[in-house]
Amino acid sequence: MANTIRAEIARDAAALRAEGKFVSLACVQVGAKPESQMYVNSQKKLCASLGIEFHMVQLPDTISQTALQHKIHELNASPEITGIILELPLPSRLNTFIAQRAIDPNKDAEGVHPVNLGLLVYGIAHHAPCTAMAAYQLIKSTNVDLRGLECTVVGHSQIVGKPVSLMMLHDFCTVTTCHIATRDLALHTRRADVLIVAVGKAGLVKADMVKEGAMVIDVGVNRVPVPGPDGKQALTEKGKPAFKTVGDVDYDPVAEKVAWITPVPGGVGPMTVTMLLRNVVNAAKRGHGLNL
Repeated sequence: MANTIRAEIARDAAALRAEGKFVSLACVQVGAKPESQMYVNSQKKLCASLGIEFHMVQLPDTISQTALQHKIHELNASPEITGIILELPLPSRLNTFIAQRAIDPNKDAEGVHPVNLGLLVYGIAHHAPCTAMAAYQLIKSTNVDLRGLECTVVGHSQIVGKPVSLMMLHDFCTVTTCHIATRDLALHTRRADVLIVAVGKAGLVKADMVKEGAMVIDVGVNRVPVPGPDGKQALTEKGKPAFKTVGDVDYDPVAEKVAWITPVPGGVGPMTVTMLLRNVVNAAKRGHGLNL
């Protein structure tokens, strides 16, 4: 599915370039952030493959809030930039909300500006948060009639849980959103026809917490130790501790009893960066006065 959408993005980007119009993504990063470097690299690589210009805007870790906002305003004003993403996390002394609010809503590639988040309530947002949209697009791709289904969302973050809950409401699902204060998580997950898990806690959802024949979207990404034959953590060929990437769902046992499930890695992840670049191209179209 990601490849199909990427082909559409590449065609649109080529059409824009053929008319001499810009289509580009500016990636703003404050300081060296190893935890986000994988995502940055995937953006750069995919931009190159789809014909989208990629601009890395590396800022010092010591930058002030005012200077950061000034740089974002410069990118807003540049006709050569059609999409902007602010890599997180920012240094703790910087206010993330203020920085994200400085981005032009029309160039907000991640769909995190308050204007775009607010328009989700009306179901008319031009840019929606990429991970939430990735999960939603995967659900829609099954062609299951969602009207009246029970949907449980585990996690209520601003970029996944809350927006995807709104998206499912627009399809007339009955939506339950769970969070850290939910008293009996399994009570809600067991009745879900559609279960979306976005917490960041490896193996949180076990097979006995999932309804037979349900649809499960696992958004979580967790690095966990790989056990060796002696029960201790295995080592890589270079002698370093070995880790593997898993989701929030205990995949193999759950996969045996559900109708649909996304793997980690390889599920929501590839779709997320695809949604990011679709936002960039759509922003370029609107910026150049073209119909979507």
